[in-house]
Parts: sequence; C-alpha cells; structure tokens
Amino acid sequence: MRKSLLFVLPAICLLVSSCGHITGGVAPSTEPLAPGSYREIGQVKGQDCVYYLLGVIPLSDGNETKDAVADALTKAPGATALVKVSSDTYTQHFILIARACTQVYGVAVAPK
Repeated sequence: MRKSLLFVLPAICLLVSSCGHITGGVAPSTEPLAPGSYREIGQVKGQDCVYYLLGVIPLSDGNETKDAVADALTKAPGATALVKVSSDTYTQHFILIARACTQVYGVAVAPK
C-alpha cells in the first residue's frame, strides 16, 4: 500500500500543476514618438500578476499590460516611454494557488 502511495501521490501532484506561456504582442513604442526626439536609457522588464485560489477565485487584481508597462518604467529613472516593446503572458497552476502574469520588455527612453 505504501509503495503505491509513493507513486500515486507525486503523479497526482504533477497532474494538478502546470504552466503555460503565451506570446503577446510587439509594438514600436508605448506612445507616439518623433524620430530623434528621445534618448535610450536601457533595456527594462516589467510584469503584473494576479493570483487565484483553486485556479478560479481571484486573491488579487492585476495581470494588466498597462501596469506591466508602468512597472518597467519605474526601473529606469527619468523614462517616459518604451520603444521596441514586446509582451507575453504566462500562467502557473499549483495544487491550491495559480497565477497569471503579463510581462513587458522594451528599451526605456526619455526626452532629449
């Protein structure tokens, strides 16, 4: 009996946990910018997540692209926009808790 539990319990845990990654979008910038009107600060990454109990009951708000962009901008002091922007979403499901996150990657820029 114990030997079967040692096999079945980990198998059940693997079946109820998972993750997934979904490609989002690509954009030249987060706001209209005239060529040559900005200077690049550096590459940044931002994310925003929402957590769920049992995969359906939200424990927090989040998973919004606008908040992920805002998070990325806070990582580059003086930045007002992002250029060369891409985003994606991933989900992780564990036995009791799940989370879905939106990630934004780009180059932070500031006015000249």
